[in-house]
Amino acid sequence: MSDATSINHELEASFGDYFALLKPRVMSLVVFTALVGLLVAPVSVHPFVALVAIICIAVGGGAAGALNMWWEADIDALMLRTRARPIPSGRVARGEALAIGLTLAAFSVVMLWLATNVVAAGLLAFTIFFYVVIYTMGLKRRTPQNIVIGGAAGGFPPMVGWAAATGGVSLESLLMFALIFAWTPPHFWALSLFVKGDYARAGVPMLPEVAGRAATRRHILAYSLVLAVVSLALGATSVGGPLYMAVALVMNALFLRAARAVARRSDADSDGDRHRAERALFRLSLLYILFMFGALLAEAGLKSFGMGGW
Repeated sequence: MSDATSINHELEASFGDYFALLKPRVMSLVVFTALVGLLVAPVSVHPFVALVAIICIAVGGGAAGALNMWWEADIDALMLRTRARPIPSGRVARGEALAIGLTLAAFSVVMLWLATNVVAAGLLAFTIFFYVVIYTMGLKRRTPQNIVIGGAAGGFPPMVGWAAATGGVSLESLLMFALIFAWTPPHFWALSLFVKGDYARAGVPMLPEVAGRAATRRHILAYSLVLAVVSLALGATSVGGPLYMAVALVMNALFLRAARAVARRSDADSDGDRHRAERALFRLSLLYILFMFGALLAEAGLKSFGMGGW
């Protein structure tokens, strides 16, 4: 472990430091997609039960984030964009982060079980296990396909939300999982192309480090095509409809155009314009996931008034 991760606390940790352990930005995506999964399900859920379920899922996502920071404190200390996090900066001890993560994980799973059903709780428990043990501990530092594997962890929240409402898994929830799974690689590989030095400094085998930028750009385009197919397939299910499909066609057209612009670039011009195409794709990818799941939510709202669906 680096010296930066083992320094003593010179400053007392604030509430904000402990909250940062939960990765609130990642948690916000977890909460949003889980909420959509719950609300588009064909089963009405009591508002209080829905609120408790979403809180449990949010806490579970935060637990996974804290455990991720506990394990990755050494490499976080080496990366410019993460070295100010609570553990490498010395404001929170690794043992504290571990205790917080384990406590919140157990609490979230048990409470979700009591509030909803065993399927939803089991999926939440598996999500935390997959992200922390399989992805963070097992494969992130060992394979350039780490982001693909991480995408699976990110795809579970809408399945958990759906299961909290229905008590099971369906084609619709599997396709929502697949949408996030296919979206994650182009989203993070675009980022890795313009923060390349950070990952190399930490020894994380991101695809640009192992296969090169050109191969990474081709992978981005390939996954973008898969993403388009999955998103359109989701629109043909019971949770889709004309509004969702219109949004999907527009967003996929924009996404594919941006991915093609990245794929056509060469290493020679990549640094000359400060990775403009990669940054544009990364920003668009954030809007993409927001608009796609927002469209699913809008379809559910229209159907509640007898106006949506096919």
